[in-house]
Amino acid sequence: MGISYYNQDDTADVNPDEYFMKQALLEAIKAGERDEVPIGAVIVCQGRIIARGHNLTETLTDVTAHAEMQAITAAAGFLGGKYLTDCTLYVTVEPCVMCAGALGWSQISRIVYGASDEKRGFQRFAPAALHSKTEVTSGILEEECSKLVKDFFKKKRG
Repeated sequence: MGISYYNQDDTADVNPDEYFMKQALLEAIKAGERDEVPIGAVIVCQGRIIARGHNLTETLTDVTAHAEMQAITAAAGFLGGKYLTDCTLYVTVEPCVMCAGALGWSQISRIVYGASDEKRGFQRFAPAALHSKTEVTSGILEEECSKLVKDFFKKKRG
């Protein structure tokens, strides 16, 4: 899995949300290399990445194998429990309703996403799916996150 630390002294000029979103983007690139929709996620606890995930729906022939679901499972395993309080999810695209529901059950403290998903995002269909204390930040590296997905589908359509 590889645990990464955010050392504020080493990266004083880097916004932590941008730093971790770039890590999620690296996961998204891995998904794209597998011909999966390029969405990536990392979960951070106390300044370190404890879980990484990217879409594996095609690879696993499993519609639930979204980047967020992969990361939630890995984080729960790392922490030894199902609750992700004091954790932040960084994901390149706004979570869908399924993922938002799982994130709500996990009681994650914060969600940071890059690009909005007007067609399938939870904000449109189920904005109350998250835990009442979960904070949401959107638009971090939005252009980079959006471009990755748009380029993927443009290439697919030929």
